[in-house]
Amino acid sequence: MNSQMKRLQHFFQEHAFGVCSALGEKLGIASSSIRLFFIYASFLTLGSPVIVYLGLAFLLNMRKHLRKSSSSVLDF
Repeated sequence: MNSQMKRLQHFFQEHAFGVCSALGEKLGIASSSIRLFFIYASFLTLGSPVIVYLGLAFLLNMRKHLRKSSSSVLDF
């Protein structure tokens, strides 16, 4: 049971927290601090930062796909 929890935790850290990690790297802030900010802001504003988080996750995902597609187009 403990190994399943570790795998689940690893999955969420790898996929769901990519936005916080990317913001943390860009701003030079610990990603755990950014996660706490999103959690507290979500409680205070009734969920609107969740929409911002999902939007940023979408943009990061699209950015990865655009980089892959642009590099393959330029490699004739």
